[in-house]
Amino acid sequence: MKDVYEQFFVLKYHGGWSFTEAYSLPIGLRVWFVERLIKQKTDEAEQMESAQGGKSKSQQLGPGMGPPPSIANKYGA
Repeated sequence: MKDVYEQFFVLKYHGGWSFTEAYSLPIGLRVWFVERLIKQKTDEAEQMESAQGGKSKSQQLGPGMGPPPSIANKYGA
């Protein structure tokens, strides 16, 4: 029974489902939604990791995105 409650929790907390919605689902469909939600969250976490990997914490401006020359010269940029 604990596993069923865990499924309800996952659907409610991460999926925004109400308890009644999760409870009313056929078991096979509820299991599919839980497994799919877990896969989605795992994929998102991996994408965030790969997007952050190897990059410095600072940002760099691209060409033409810096301050105008008059301001850059004034502050020695």
